[in-house]
Amino acid sequence: MNVSRRNFLKAQGAVLTLPFLPSLAHGKEGPLAGAKPSKKLVIMYLPNGIVRRCFFPGEEEADLPGFIGNFNADKTKNERRIPNKPGIGPLELTSTMQPLADIAGDISLVTGLERTYKNGQDVHAQGASCYLTSLSPEQAEAQGERHPNGRTLDQVIGDAVGGNTIFRTLEISCNGFTAPKEPIEFDNISWYGPDKIAPSIRDPQKLYDRLFLRDSYRAHVADVTDLVLADAQSLSRKLGRADQETLSQYMQMVRDIEIRIEKMQKLLVGVDIHIPKDAVLPRGEYIKLQTDLMLLAFQMGITNISTFMIGPERWDATLLYEGVFDKPVQHHSMTHNQRGEGYKELQKIDLFHMEQLAYLVRRMKETQEADGSSLYDNSLVAFGAGLGDGATHQYYDLPMIVAGKAQGQIKQGRIVRLKSGTLCSNMWLTIAQLMGLEIDSFADSDGVISDLWT
Repeated sequence: MNVSRRNFLKAQGAVLTLPFLPSLAHGKEGPLAGAKPSKKLVIMYLPNGIVRRCFFPGEEEADLPGFIGNFNADKTKNERRIPNKPGIGPLELTSTMQPLADIAGDISLVTGLERTYKNGQDVHAQGASCYLTSLSPEQAEAQGERHPNGRTLDQVIGDAVGGNTIFRTLEISCNGFTAPKEPIEFDNISWYGPDKIAPSIRDPQKLYDRLFLRDSYRAHVADVTDLVLADAQSLSRKLGRADQETLSQYMQMVRDIEIRIEKMQKLLVGVDIHIPKDAVLPRGEYIKLQTDLMLLAFQMGITNISTFMIGPERWDATLLYEGVFDKPVQHHSMTHNQRGEGYKELQKIDLFHMEQLAYLVRRMKETQEADGSSLYDNSLVAFGAGLGDGATHQYYDLPMIVAGKAQGQIKQGRIVRLKSGTLCSNMWLTIAQLMGLEIDSFADSDGVISDLWT
């Protein structure tokens, strides 16, 4: 039986890709036996900055920021920046990082990063749309490029290493609002090139359809797992015991995702018409569902590169952070009101976002690859924001957490303090090289972050 890495189960037009099953790989000497898993990359984006004093070690007693709007963000750099003393040490978990306590040995905090800020676009829009280009509109104009400028980091990496997957890159967003409240620059971090958006998928049902089914058949398929189950059972008889368990777990994961999608759809249908429907979509359930769909895409070899926006920049939209607040709140407006006890309420959203990172890392560690390693072992995760603080709109001291082992290339459980003002493009160049690209520069980079390597 000749089975490729992207083998399919098919029934009445429904197509479901399979996880890798070693017992079908032509035996111990077959062409797939002993194959090393591909590296995976996740770039996870946080909107609206972070409460700095609760996130960065040593800043718990820092002054609370007042509102600084529009193009004045970098004017605060000299008086507000707390200079880094470069070096490496054990990871210190601040109050905001407490949800990461059980995975502290699996992550590293990188401090001292900044992106060159130039006038020419709203600070939130530029924070998102230029995050993975590391070029401001002004810099792009000087280089003769239109804005949004050039191909983003994920697309550059996908060009080089994504050729053996169905999708070179996968763009995911957890912005449930269907009505456009802001221009696309506020809600996108991936671009094929100037003015060419790589559209992210917001709807879990649409993401599911794209990953598992031929689009033209979805209307005729009520439940794909029912259709392919008989085929899967027939295949199972050809598998070894370990692969039978893998296939069973895989089918259950797909079934579970369908049930969760159906649950969300029913929730929205039953919402009071006077309340914006998407505002009551539980954020935690929504983000975790999108995360699991991304991880299945990795597991099945559909893609190895994904961007993941936890939420859009600005968008004065009420969202339900279940288990955090009793009613929907506006994240962006809360970032502008950190004085007094305001920062403590805002920190609750930061803690919520840290829980989403913890969920991703745990799930990666639980997911086994063909050679017995975990998805986490073969992955690289960059978890950060385009703004250092939502009140000051600063482009310096950007938050960045790195997770994953990148196949033994990174040592975790550390804080890597860089010289203050280290360009974020240096981080992107470092990630590109860790992913196997042989490039010497990216955007305005002036070096790599060698301290990340083991």
